[in-house]
Amino acid sequence: MKKYNVAVVGATGMVGRKFLQVLEERNLPVENYYLFASSRSAGKKVDFMEKEYTVEELTETCFDGKDIDIALFSAGGGTSEKFAPFAVKAGALVIDNSSAWRMDPKVPLVVPEVNPEDIEWNTGIIANPNCSTIQAMVALKPLDDKYKIKRVVYSTYQAVSGAGMGGYSDLENGINGDAPKKFPYPIFGNCLPQIDVFDEDDYTKEELKMVNETRKILHNDDMRITATTVRVPVFHGHSESINVEFEKEYDLDDLKKTLAAFPGLIVMDDVKTGEGKGKYPMAIEIAGKDEVYVGRIRRDRSVDSGVNLWVVADNIRKGAATNAVQIAQKWIEMQDN
Repeated sequence: MKKYNVAVVGATGMVGRKFLQVLEERNLPVENYYLFASSRSAGKKVDFMEKEYTVEELTETCFDGKDIDIALFSAGGGTSEKFAPFAVKAGALVIDNSSAWRMDPKVPLVVPEVNPEDIEWNTGIIANPNCSTIQAMVALKPLDDKYKIKRVVYSTYQAVSGAGMGGYSDLENGINGDAPKKFPYPIFGNCLPQIDVFDEDDYTKEELKMVNETRKILHNDDMRITATTVRVPVFHGHSESINVEFEKEYDLDDLKKTLAAFPGLIVMDDVKTGEGKGKYPMAIEIAGKDEVYVGRIRRDRSVDSGVNLWVVADNIRKGAATNAVQIAQKWIEMQDN
């Protein structure tokens, strides 16, 4: 089997470090790794794959002469917009975790369990979707295939780690009464119904990401979707209440079996477990896992054919690093075949 050269851009950040962990766990056929970051982090030593790596500065020429096949980017949209084209020019496939390329019509937006076929038409860049979109897609794809989704209502409860180290620190420091630095208001003991900035219609960018990315991934520009995204005082794991209306009627038991059979999706839906305590997905239990979990599956009787779902996943793993590495794995499989 051919071995590949892989670069990690933003290797010292929260998601970059998770990239390295997932790469080590999945043991891709890699000959050489290269770690890049900003000038502030250049020169740092990183222990990875039983070796010590020195982080190199990300520059316009840093990819040249290294024969890099795959470059995993997690360094922010502005950095990606500037440097991803240089990686592509040097011959690398860029898998980008920022929002920079997601809605570019020339760039595939991929969740490997959902639309792996879109990898094939890339022209050098593949976009990793927004964390909250990724987990929703794993749950919605099998239902759309079978029952044809008519409308989606998203309500999300998103962990502070989705805002990077600054968000994580705001929750940690807020426990001690410190004022927030990342968020506009305290997050400890609070819920913030604002993720990113507001647009002219008073939706936030995060909400619009979920709407637009869902349509692109499911190849349905006419799908009716609305979203309210909320930051909650949880360190790891995004939770989502998803209300779905179908064009076709469904049997609830059949719907649950359809979800359970889908790769990367685990049904945890036993509300009769033990002395009034139901069994359903919770952020505190899914941290560190790569799968998407779904529970509280129940018919919505306010419409002709609707269902309510509770969907939970680790936003730094499946919502970012794992999904990107899975894209790389799938691309490698396509090259080898």
